Order: sequence, then structure tokens, then C-alpha cells
Amino acid sequence: MPVEIPVDSVGLVTPQTVTFSAPLELECGRCLPGYTLAYETYGTLNAQRSNAILLCHALSGDHHAAGYHSMNDRKPGWWEHLLGPRKAMDTERFFFVCANFIGSCKGSTGPASTNPETGAPWGLDFPMVTVRDWVKTQAELADYLGIEQWAAVVGGSLGGMQVMQWSMDYPERLRHAVVIAAAPKLTAQNIAFNEVCRQAIMTDPEFYNGRYYAHNTKPRRGLSLARMIGHITYLSDNAMRTKFGRDTRGGKAFSFGFDVDFEVESYLRYQGSSFVERFDANSYLYITKALDYFDPASTWGGNLAEAFASTRANFLVISFSSDWRFSPERSREIVQALYTCNRDVSYAEIEAEHGHDSFLMPIPQYVAVLGTYLGRVAEEVGA
Repeated sequence: MPVEIPVDSVGLVTPQTVTFSAPLELECGRCLPGYTLAYETYGTLNAQRSNAILLCHALSGDHHAAGYHSMNDRKPGWWEHLLGPRKAMDTERFFFVCANFIGSCKGSTGPASTNPETGAPWGLDFPMVTVRDWVKTQAELADYLGIEQWAAVVGGSLGGMQVMQWSMDYPERLRHAVVIAAAPKLTAQNIAFNEVCRQAIMTDPEFYNGRYYAHNTKPRRGLSLARMIGHITYLSDNAMRTKFGRDTRGGKAFSFGFDVDFEVESYLRYQGSSFVERFDANSYLYITKALDYFDPASTWGGNLAEAFASTRANFLVISFSSDWRFSPERSREIVQALYTCNRDVSYAEIEAEHGHDSFLMPIPQYVAVLGTYLGRVAEEVGA
């Protein structure tokens, strides 16, 4: 049934792709022989090219940040609540760009893409990629679009890590850095969660050492389990209590078996099975490794302030009170490092019960903080 598009939506959008034929030198020491980026844009680039904002997506996200690809889409892009005309990220004032990073599976070059040397999918022969590599490809996309400097680079979760890397690697190419629900590096606990998810995938009998494409199958059970584990970490205990409690499915009595009894079980199984249909297992492995490897302070002996010393952007850092995956404490580490090197930084800790997923939600205080900040950016750049 055709969807009724809300008046405050960007409406129908068409994904675009661009292919870069020059080899891409990667942080791991290997080289990718050219690559493709899938991306979408929203709003209009002004004559001065001063109103462009780059949006950086998280682990399972993609370039489809808002709007609909067709009238039959079941739901809009992942940041629909915040991106659109007269929203916190206002498409009437800014030109937004969102690109799917390499290693993913939504149109940009990744493990499921064809290896030009073999004519078969890369699988685990695909080179390891990092946040720094993603930022390098986004800079090439900016060159292609004729954007010398971003008015801002904005991202949540893993997207926030890309924002920090942008501020360090291309300090003159962004005026503002908006880091939402992120961390300067993963804790041992977070790395452990990622490893359990990877092992769930890699020990699935249908994984075939990453060459499941040739067997016309996929590691469904492993990827589904990985998504279920990950999804638990994105929600707070209070959010799960509020949403599910100990409610049984359909209010029925216990089955006294191993089928679904509780609503939360049903929810997690649905999240896992639906994820399998829209995401590539190998991409999940590569992206979680990129998360694990991110630690810009390591180059500076663990001194995060030194890592930020070369930055020029003004910063907005946002955290959420119930986020235990990337807690407010981790955002305050970023803020303290920025203060130490005398950078202009604003910080907001938003009261929210949704956990890590709060950065995707239209929480009034969050919307107000982000919208007010970007409103000042708009005035600054003449948008």
C-alpha cells in the first residue's frame, strides 16, 4: 500500500553512486583498486558552497538518512525524525550529504562486491578498513562534489567517531564537529560484545569461511544472533522494562518449552531475522573490527588532548543519560580533552531512557540542542 509522505519529510530521494578508479591506500597497508561510494543528498547547495553538512552513519546504517526511495517503502531513512524541512537538521537551510562507507553492503564497495582480480565476491579477501579510511573516501567525495569545507560534520555512535577523525585528519575542511553518543575508543567490554557477535557469525556452519556467496546461502543463525546481542546493548534496562516488562506473548500462559514465551524474546527474534534479510554478515565482521581499532589517541601515547591539538573546528558533544554502550562518561572524556587544548566546545547530556538508540529518537531536549546549535551554524555560513 502506497505510503502517505508527511509534509515535513524530504520526500522521495534517489540514491547516487560515484566510482573512484585510483587505488586507495588503506591504513592496514593494503590497497583497494578503486572503489564505489553510494550516497544521498538533501537540500540545496548554495552558490557559495558554504552550507554543506556531512552526515556519518553508524554500524548498521547507510546513506539513506531520510525520506523514501519509493511510495511503497515501509519506513523512511534512519534519521527521518531529525532531518528535513524546518527540523533540527533543516534541509531548507543546509545541503546534507550522507555516504555509505566502504566495507558495508548498501551500495559502496565491500566484501560482497566483485574482486576485479578473481571475478568473484571479495569475501574475507577484502582488505581491513578503518575509520580513518572511511574519512579519506568521504574527503574524496567532497572533492567530487566541489565542497572545499563542510559547514559541519555530524554523526552518532560510530558516526561520531568519524566526526572526530575528520576534525583531526582534515582540520581545515570543517567548521563544526557534532559528536553524538560516541566514545574516543571502545572499552574492553564493548570489544568483547563485538567479538561474541563475530564468533556467532564465523562459527555458523553456513559461513564457509566468508565464501557463503558461492554456496548460495548465508550464515543466518549467526548473523541473527549477532544482531540480537547487539540490539540488547543499544537499549537501556529501563527502556526494555517499559517496553516489554515480563509480558508474555499475547498474554498467553507459559509454554514450559523453548519456544517464545515473553514479548522481549519475540522482539529480539524479529530483530535478528529481519536484519539477516538486509545486511551482509561479512560486512558486520569488518565494521565491528573498525570500531574496535578506533583509538586516535594511541598515536599520541594515549593522550587524547594531543590527538585533538591540530583541530580547528568548534565542537558540540551530546550524550544520553541512559546510554551504557557509549556512556556520558565517555563523552566527557572527549569534552575534557578539547578543553585541555583550548578548543571551543559545547556539551549536553540529554535525559533519555532509550539507551544508546536515543541518538535516533526525536527527544525534545535533544532536538532543541541540535537545532539551536545548527541554527547558529546556518547564520555563520549565511545559510
